[in-house]
Amino acid sequence: MRITDVRIRTVTTEGKLKAVASITLDEEFVVHDIKIIEGEKGLFIAMPSKKMGDNEFRDIAHPIKPDIRTYIQTEILNAYAKAAEEAESAE
Repeated sequence: MRITDVRIRTVTTEGKLKAVASITLDEEFVVHDIKIIEGEKGLFIAMPSKKMGDNEFRDIAHPIKPDIRTYIQTEILNAYAKAAEEAESAE
């Protein structure tokens, strides 16, 4: 599996949510609504989720293996950093 595209939509409101990403896998499958969140230890991603009847959130799609999660997170956070840098230099 290879990430062939990452799209970042920055969030303009204050708070922990910094952006929302979409990734394309092998130019054939897209996952939307991956959140980029500022946590106590820095940025991390949260996979798309749905609120269930018990007010708990469940992931709709997520990696099974930790190394794939790390790969996805690294690619998304690198794209976010690049988008933030481009936005800053445009000001």
